[in-house]
Parts: sequence; C-alpha cells; structure tokens
Amino acid sequence: MGRARSLRDAEFTHGGGCRGQTVRMTDPMRSWVLHVDLDQFIAAVEVLRRPELAGKPVIVGGRGDPTERAVVSTASYEARAFGVGSGMPLRIAARKAPDAVILPVDAPAYTAVSEEVMDTLRAQPGAVVQVLGWDEAFLGVDTDDPEAFARRVQQAVLERTRLHCSVGIGDTLVRAKNATDFGKPRGTFRLTGENWREVMGDRPTIALWGVGSKISKRLAAHGILTVAQLADADEAVLVAEFGPKMGPWFRQLGRGDGSSAVDDTPWVARGHGRETTFQHDLVDRADIEQAARELVAQVLEDVVREERPVVGVGLKVRYAPFVTKTLVHKIAPTFDRDAVLAETMELVAKIEPDRPVRLLGVRAEMAMPDDAREGHTPTRSGW
Repeated sequence: MGRARSLRDAEFTHGGGCRGQTVRMTDPMRSWVLHVDLDQFIAAVEVLRRPELAGKPVIVGGRGDPTERAVVSTASYEARAFGVGSGMPLRIAARKAPDAVILPVDAPAYTAVSEEVMDTLRAQPGAVVQVLGWDEAFLGVDTDDPEAFARRVQQAVLERTRLHCSVGIGDTLVRAKNATDFGKPRGTFRLTGENWREVMGDRPTIALWGVGSKISKRLAAHGILTVAQLADADEAVLVAEFGPKMGPWFRQLGRGDGSSAVDDTPWVARGHGRETTFQHDLVDRADIEQAARELVAQVLEDVVREERPVVGVGLKVRYAPFVTKTLVHKIAPTFDRDAVLAETMELVAKIEPDRPVRLLGVRAEMAMPDDAREGHTPTRSGW
C-alpha cells in the first residue's frame, strides 16, 4: 500500500481572491489537500505541438472528422466560447464553431505528457500524490502557506511541460476538488469548512463533484435545489431515495465533508472495457454478434495482462437515435476466454430485435488484489 496523508483537526483562515475568503499572510503548519487540474489539457497539448493554433478555437474528438459519429474529447477556451463542450457530438460542435480546427484524439501523446506532469508533482518536497487521471491529481502537503506551495507547483509544471494548471486548496478532498473551479484558469482558490457554505451554499447541487444531471433531478424532486439545502436535508428522505449508504453520503457531500487522506497507492483497475460507435447503425443480428465478439477479443487482450480472473461482464448498447442501456452479469471467477465470451454473448442475446444499434460496448470486471486502494470513486464514499 502507498502512503496516505490525512488532515488534522484545525482552524483555517483563507487566502485568495473570491468571496468568503479573508487574507492572512501565513497559517500554522498544517496538512492540506491540493487539487491540481491542467487547464484545457488535451487542447493545450495540441497547441504546443502546433503553435499556429494558439488563440484559435480548437476541438479534439474522434478521428477529427465531423461527418463521422464521434464526440468532443475537449475544446479550447476559444471553442468553448461558442458553446462547445466535452461529450457533445462532433457534428454539432462543428456547427457551433464553424471556423474551429478539429483534430483527432492522440491518446499516446496525452499519456506521455501526463506522465511528465505527474513526475513533476511527485518531485515536490514532501508531497503525496494521488493521480486521478490524465490531467488531474491530489497532493497532500504540510505547509504554513498553501497558496505559495500551489504557485510553486504551477511554476514547476509550466517550466517542465509548458502547460498551465489551476490548483484548488482544501481541508478535504471534496472541498479541494470543488475549489479548483473557482481558480480556473491558471489560478488558485481555498475552500474549507469555514467558507464552504458562503461560497457553495447558493449554488445548484449539480455544481458538486459527484453530482450529475440525473442525481440533481432526483434531488430536485424532493425540493433540494441548492448545496445548502442538500447539507440540511432530512437524512430519512435521502435514504429513501438513494439507499442507506448513498443517502447519508449525499448530505455529507453537501457539507463538503469526507475524507482528507491523499493516498498514493498505485491505481488498480477494476476492469477493462472497449466500445465502438458505428458509422452506420447495425440491425442484422449476425453483424451485432460479430461486433460484440471483436470487442470481447480486445477486452480480453487488456485483461490478460492483469493476471486476475474475470468476475463479471457488462454490455452497453445504444439504440438509434440515442437511447443507452447497460446490462451487467456477475460470473464465477475465471481465466477462461471462452467462458467470458459465452457469458457476454448471453447479454448480447438480450439486445432488442430489429432495433438499430448505434454503439456497442463490452466490459470485463476483475477480482481486486488484497492490497488495492480501498474506495475508488468519490461518488461511492471511497474518499
């Protein structure tokens, strides 16, 4: 297991430039969580490779062809000004920003740059680094001036990679993550128990890390529209709606509470998945089954490198025009490729007949090693 840094109970004062924060030159030496988030990461990498694109609207997605079915992976700030956002169909993004430069996704390039960034973070004196993805990580640090530490991190990343980042400063992981939004771009912001309600209280619940559109709509059905209302919500109502674990957790999220431990235990994937969007809808059952078999073969190549048994399979199917269904099935632990294929094809058999299929995805879940990090996502109370 890796190291984990937890925050001690403390009174905090707040530096920064937004409401709810008062400035003090130094704090007592305390433990802090910093959330480092690279600004428009993928687009920024592409601009570094093509300096002539600086200042222009840049969209990255699919194979870079808006006539194909694909979604936006990222957009530069200039493209976002036209209403382009991640997850948007590429053809719609092209309409919103007709003069944008549209580029294909180059995952190996982004991975290489990300590794440089994470190495830079790990080199910071006394920092414990928990990687969250290509473009973000938590740092656990002891310091009497977290803003100064954050600025040193920003400078170190800029000098090594020529990329800018924003840093959220908090006394829990949730608060640090939410603080980053107020620091973008290229800035810092401190969000703790003292100013949480003043800064976040009137914001809609969807502004919280871990609350998406579906959860926010379910909360709204109970009259819970703001972060403050969620913080004060009747726990019995939340339990009835979300269950005995997630109900109380959502109220905790509304208060910004939760774990303050930054854990650098290496990430271990629970599973591997592959999916493909078809340029033309599949209707014939034989074509659908063949596509599923090809995806299973790709997933099994990923799984075999893990040397862990498969314990579950899943199927994602998106019917035309855009209705998505997910099927999952636990299985007896197995290393048998044929068994995994057979179990997956049982799910494929449940695809509705004569209904055009726009996308298929296959996933294999694996047994977790005993020393894996406990708790993998903030939306499952792991942090």
